[in-house]
Amino acid sequence: MLEELDVDYTVHPIHIGRQEQFTPEFLSINPNGKIPAIVDSDGPDGNPIKVFESGAILIYLAEKYNQFLPTEPVARIEVLQWLMFQMGGVGPMFGQAHHFMRAAKEEVPYGINRYGNEVRRLYGVLDVRLNDQNYLAGGDYSIADIATYPWVFRREWHRIDLNDFPNVKRWFDMLCARPEVQRGMSVPPVGT
Repeated sequence: MLEELDVDYTVHPIHIGRQEQFTPEFLSINPNGKIPAIVDSDGPDGNPIKVFESGAILIYLAEKYNQFLPTEPVARIEVLQWLMFQMGGVGPMFGQAHHFMRAAKEEVPYGINRYGNEVRRLYGVLDVRLNDQNYLAGGDYSIADIATYPWVFRREWHRIDLNDFPNVKRWFDMLCARPEVQRGMSVPPVGT
C-alpha cells in the first residue's frame, strides 16, 4: 500500500522467530503482538498515531490519502465487503493451511484436509467473483486487492495451482505486473 501511495516510509522488521513481536516496544504499538503495525508520525491531529491489523491499516491509509477506497457509498461498501472477505476468510484460512501444510511439527491429516478444502473453496469464490471484472470490488484496484494479493502470492504454501482458477490467475498476473506491487513485495529485502 505504501508503494502504491508513493509515500516515504521506514521499515522496522520484526523477527517473529525471535519473538520480537512480544517486546515491550512492539506491544506498545500492537498490544496483540502481531504484525503488521504502523506508526504514522503525521496522524490526523498532527501527532503520531499507532495503527495495527492489516485491514485497519489499509483503511486508515486509504482515507488519509484518499486513494483505493471510494467515497461513493455503494462502491465503498463493495470494497469493504471484499476487504472483510480477506480479513475473515482468506487470511485466517490460508494461514491455517500454511501452518498445517508447512510448519506443523507432525503431519495432521485432519488439519491439512480441513484447511486445504476451505482454501480451495475460497479460491472458488474468488474465481467466480473475478469472472467478469478485473478487480475484487469491481471497478477499480482497491485495498481489497492489496489485502488479498499477498495470500495468493503464497499459493504454493497452501498447495494451489492457479491454473485451476483461471480468473484468479488472470487477476494475479495483472497485479504481479504492477511496478508498485513488485516493489512492495520486496520490502523488507530478503535476508533482513
